[in-house]
Amino acid sequence: MDERTGRNAAVAARRGRWRGLLARGSAALLASGLVGVLGAAPAAAAPAAAADYPAVVEIDTVAPQVAHENDTVTITGKVVNSGPTKLKSPTVKVRQPQARPMKTRSDIALTESRTTPSTLDGLALDDPVDEVGDLDPGQSRDFTLAVKVSALKVRDTGPYELAVDVWGSTGGESSHPLGIARTYLPYQGRDTAQPSQLAVVWPLTHAPVLVAQTMADTNQTPVLRDDGLAAELTGDGRLNQLVQIGSTMQGLTWAIDPNLLDTVYAMTKPYRVQKPGTSGESASEENTVPGTGRDAATAWLSKLREALTAPGNEVVSLPYADPDLASIAHNGAGLNGMENALRKAVTAGQITTEARLSVDARSDVAWPYLGVLDQRTAAVAGAAGGRLLLVDGSSLPESDKLPYTPGAARPVGNGQTAVVSDPALAAMFQQDLGTESRRTLTEQHFLAETMAIAHQEPEHPRGLLVLPPRTLTVGTAQALHDSVQKAAEGGWAAAATLEKVAGMAPDKAANTSVPESYPAGATAGELSTAELSATMQLQDGVDQLMMVLTQPERVRGPFSAAMVRSMSTQWRDQPKAGAEYRLGVRTYLDNLKAAVRVVQKTVVTLPGDNATMLVSVKNGLTQAVGNLELRLTSTQANRLRIDYPIQSVVLDAGTNSSLRFPVEAQVNGPVRVTAQLWTTGPNARPYGEAMEFTVDVTSVASGVMYVIAGGTVLMVLAGVRFSLQRKKRRAAGEVDEDPDRPIGDRAGADAGRPSDADPSSAADDADRVSGDEKVDH
Repeated sequence: MDERTGRNAAVAARRGRWRGLLARGSAALLASGLVGVLGAAPAAAAPAAAADYPAVVEIDTVAPQVAHENDTVTITGKVVNSGPTKLKSPTVKVRQPQARPMKTRSDIALTESRTTPSTLDGLALDDPVDEVGDLDPGQSRDFTLAVKVSALKVRDTGPYELAVDVWGSTGGESSHPLGIARTYLPYQGRDTAQPSQLAVVWPLTHAPVLVAQTMADTNQTPVLRDDGLAAELTGDGRLNQLVQIGSTMQGLTWAIDPNLLDTVYAMTKPYRVQKPGTSGESASEENTVPGTGRDAATAWLSKLREALTAPGNEVVSLPYADPDLASIAHNGAGLNGMENALRKAVTAGQITTEARLSVDARSDVAWPYLGVLDQRTAAVAGAAGGRLLLVDGSSLPESDKLPYTPGAARPVGNGQTAVVSDPALAAMFQQDLGTESRRTLTEQHFLAETMAIAHQEPEHPRGLLVLPPRTLTVGTAQALHDSVQKAAEGGWAAAATLEKVAGMAPDKAANTSVPESYPAGATAGELSTAELSATMQLQDGVDQLMMVLTQPERVRGPFSAAMVRSMSTQWRDQPKAGAEYRLGVRTYLDNLKAAVRVVQKTVVTLPGDNATMLVSVKNGLTQAVGNLELRLTSTQANRLRIDYPIQSVVLDAGTNSSLRFPVEAQVNGPVRVTAQLWTTGPNARPYGEAMEFTVDVTSVASGVMYVIAGGTVLMVLAGVRFSLQRKKRRAAGEVDEDPDRPIGDRAGADAGRPSDADPSSAADDADRVSGDEKVDH
C-alpha cells in the first residue's frame, strides 16, 4: 500500500473499527436484556467476528502516553462478555509489538483496518497478566496491566502498536484469543525531528436565537426564540467548557461567530424569550417571558475576554451569523443583493467581534461547510473577501506518488490560499468523544500520526491544520486539547496560529487544484434557491417599511441581522429550526407592513351628486409614520369623479385617521373605487395591498334636475308673455317696429329681481350639500 492510500484508508479503517466494537457491544447489551438500545444497523456489522471473539476489550487509559527508556506503561480498561455463553478463566495480556516502529502512515492505516486478532499484532507476553475471572454473558470486569518498556522491546523512535487481548475459552477447548483492542504507543528514543507547526481552529458558534423582534420600550429590550443558550454558558455547558479548555492552550486560533457575541451581550441585560408558537408576532409582555441567563452571559463574556488576552492567540471573526457559503454558491450566487449582503456580513462581523471582545480580529478567513471546497464556493468566498480558505483534505487529495504529508498552505489562485486540514487528523475529532475510552484511543492515534509525519522528513518541518467541526463537543475538545499538549511535550509538534501556518512556504508537490464538482453527500441540508431568494426578497420589504417610519433605526438593524441569520451554516444540522426561524422573520415583517393599512370597507352609499367620501387609514405600529399618501382611483371617472384623489398621510403611533375626498356623481348606480397607499419621494411605490370598494349612487343630484326643470319653465313663460304683448299692441293699433322688444317695461322695472335666465336659485343652492357616507359592512 502506498503512503497516500494509507492515509486515506485510515479514515475508513477507523469507521470499520468502531463498527466492529459496536457490533460486539450490542451483543452484550442484548445479552443483558437491553433490547433495541442501539438499533439494528450497528449489529449487522461483522457478525462472524462477534461470534468468534465474544470478549470486547476497552482501553480506558495509557500512562504515560509517550514512552521513554526505562518507563513502565500502565494500561487500564475493561472486558465485556458480548457472547451468549460464559467466558471461562479469561486472562488479559499485552502483546509485544513488531520490532520496528511504524515509519509510515500506511503502517498506521493497516493497523486501523484490523478488527480481529492477528499475528501482525505481535506476541502475547506472559507477564504482566490480569486474570479477571469467569464472565457471564453481559458481565464486565476492569483490568490493569503495568508493563516495562524494556519488555516491549521498543528501541527506535516512532509509534508502535500497543495491543491488549483476552485469552480464555467458552467451553472445553484450550485457551485462545477471545478479543483484542489496539492503540498506539509513541516511543521517544534518541532520534528527534524538527517539530511540525500545528494550528488548531477552535470554533465558538451557536445556532441563531436572537430574533428580529424587540420590545416596544425605549431600550428595545432584545428577544430570543428560546433560552437554551443560557445553559451552555455556565457550568458543564458546551460553550463554557470550550472557553475554559481553550484558555489553557497556547497558540490557539479562535474562530468566533460575531452573532453569538451579540446574542450573549444582549443577554447581559434584561431580555425576553418568545413563548412557543409566537415567532411571527410582535413582541409583548403577553407572548414573551423574562430570560434567565443574565449572570451566566456576563460571566462567560468576561471569561472569554480574559482567555483571549493570553499571548500567542489569534482571533478569526467569521462573517456575521456564519452564512452558508456553499449553499449560497450553489443556489444563490446570482441573486440580487447577495454579494453585497455577504460583504456587509464580513464587515459587521469584524466590527462586532472587536467591539465585544476588545481584541484585534481578522475577517479574511472563509470556512465553508465541513471544509468542503469547490470552485463556485471558492469564488463566492473570494468575492466576500475570503483570502484564507479553511479546507478539509478530502477536497484537495494528494497524489498517490507523494511519499510524505505536505504542508497545509496551498495557493489556489485568485489571491486565495487554502489551508488544508489533514483528513486523517480531522476525522478523529468529527464525532463526540464522550467516553474516556474513545478519548484515549483518539489521543494515542493522534500522537502516532503526528509523530510519523514529523519523522517523514525530520529536518523539514511542515505546517499542519486541525479543523474540528463547528459544533465541537466538550469531550472532543478535551481530547483535542490533550492530544496537542502531549504532542508538544513530545517535541515533534509545536502550537502555531493559523496565520503562521498559512504563511509557511507552500510545497510545490502539493495539490492546489480546486475541484469543479461538489460531493453529493455534502449537499444535504443546503438552503434551496427558493429559500435564499425569499430571504433576499425580505430586503425589499424592509426598505419599503423604512421609507414610512419616523424611527427606522429601531427596525433596520434587527431585520438586517435576522436576514443573515436566516442563511447561517448552523441550520445544516438543524433544518427544521432553520425553516421556522426564516418563517418567523417573514411573518413578522409582513405583520409590520400590514399594520399600516387602509381600513377595509365594502360599499359606500352616496345620496346626492356632490358628496365628501371618508376613507380611513390605520397605523398599528408603536411609532409614527409619514412619507405616505393615499390615492383613490375611480374605475369610471365619467360617472364618479374624485376631485382631489391624492392626500398626504401622517399618523401617530397606534392611531386612525379619516381622509375626506370630495366626489361628484353624474348618474345613479355602483362604481368601483380603489384606495392605495403610496410612498412619497423620487422612488414612489405602492405600499401594502390595495383596498377596493363600491360607491353606490342612489339618486342623481337634485340641483341638476332643478336647473333643467327651471329652464323649461322659464322658456314656456317667456313664450306666453311674448304672445300676450303682441296681442295688446295689435288691439291698441300700434305698429311695433321691433316686434321682439318688450313694451311697457321700463329699463329698471325688473332691477333687483332674479333674472329669469339665471338657472341658479335659492332652492337649487339649498340642495347642493354634502352627502353623508354610509358604509355597509
